Amino acid sequence: MVDQINSLTIEIGDELLPIGTVVTLEIVEQAVMIYGRKQQKENNNQIWDYVACPYPQGHISNETNVFLNHDQIVGVIFRGLENYFC
Repeated sequence: MVDQINSLTIEIGDELLPIGTVVTLEIVEQAVMIYGRKQQKENNNQIWDYVACPYPQGHISNETNVFLNHDQIVGVIFRGLENYFC
């Protein structure tokens, strides 16, 4: 039973993931949780698809923010809440 639960794969897809999604990246060893979309770093004009923080710790400081684009995501551990009524 445990193997069946742990073998679940969640599709990344092409659309932006919802806030609260936990993902893995090649560039960071620890999983991160998306807490913002279409973000801009301070003093930088580049727009990133997401800003994330370490999971499960959460936002500790601005130094722990991870800015990333959708194509940098390797896997989805948990997909955040989606509201289809708005």
